[in-house]
Amino acid sequence: MKTNTHPTIRLFLILTLCISTLSAACTKERVTPIPDRVEAIADRVWTYSQSHPDGFTLNIHTMAAPTEGIAVSYAATQHSHSRSQLTSVVRHALRHDGYVGGWLNTDDSLYYFDSSRLFPEDSLPAAIRFGKDNNQHSVFIISTSTDIPLDGTVAQIVSRDTLRVGTTGDYRPLSFYETTTGQYWGFGIEMAQTIARRMGVAIRFVPTSWPSLSADVSAEPQLFDFAIGGITITPTRLETMAMSDGYLANGKTILCRTADTALYHSLADIDRPGVCVMVNPGGLNEQFARQHLTQATIIVHPRNEEIPSLIAEGQADIMITEITEAPYYVQHDARLAAPLLHEPFTHGEIGVLMRRGQDDLMDFINGIIGQMKADGSLRALHQKYGLVYSY
Repeated sequence: MKTNTHPTIRLFLILTLCISTLSAACTKERVTPIPDRVEAIADRVWTYSQSHPDGFTLNIHTMAAPTEGIAVSYAATQHSHSRSQLTSVVRHALRHDGYVGGWLNTDDSLYYFDSSRLFPEDSLPAAIRFGKDNNQHSVFIISTSTDIPLDGTVAQIVSRDTLRVGTTGDYRPLSFYETTTGQYWGFGIEMAQTIARRMGVAIRFVPTSWPSLSADVSAEPQLFDFAIGGITITPTRLETMAMSDGYLANGKTILCRTADTALYHSLADIDRPGVCVMVNPGGLNEQFARQHLTQATIIVHPRNEEIPSLIAEGQADIMITEITEAPYYVQHDARLAAPLLHEPFTHGEIGVLMRRGQDDLMDFINGIIGQMKADGSLRALHQKYGLVYSY
């Protein structure tokens, strides 16, 4: 018996068949790249690698090197180190994310290639998880050229999901704790928050003090990952601890009463009998005063943030402070002046302080500092707080 199919149904079946065939063809093209195209891309990547022995990451669709992102290799393409093996790396990259990375191993003089995934730079936790899932040793932050080992300090902080930062909270405008709000603010606090944000973790500030700072950095169990605030880079600190690159110019200067500005033109004007100098305990301000002031009277006051007001009230004549701190008090208290602000007694830089043995954390922080210097955001932060960017 002959069966007739309605014309509309026949047309529907034909269109369905065509669409299915076209879809299958497209899928096949995506999953199985054309061999000639694969070889051509592999040739171009190989040529590129020969002029980039220090390593690279390439978008193989555009042959452009990305300037930011976190590159992580796939396990499937590990141990590919020849032109012939590069073909399979390219084929994998075309089927996945479209990135190929490479580096020259100077130990065996072989160039290793991998198909890579690129994560946004604010997605370090996801990049680290992907790296661990693919049995990698590290992930690479492109913008700062920073290698993050997956068994290092940064990975531990990411796993903990909290960056612990030690700070004194008594040093306006670098690190200050407002008792009315229960919050920290300041230049150093914003630097710490930037570091935490780049890690993709929360931040917790841990109180410390100038007299106990060195002991707290080295304490067991570890109290915090690093300390930040008005911490000057000094040879003494570098003997037992580690410090980041400098990110803020610093130097010793004075605060005095506005009415007494004309009395103080040099250190010799301060180091006289009858001049009363006030400092906070345990830090470089006290060290400086005891080293350079032999005739003036030195008073140690336990709370650094209270000293400016005590000077203004006449309980002492001079506060030994730094060019990072003095402008804030001059701007907020008309009774105070900093006559030697632009002629500091010493010159130095402030940085991040941490225990030794956290090299990957130091590299991570230095990378951020370098990037902030390059893109102008560090200078903008100086301007926000009225700080000296450089001498």
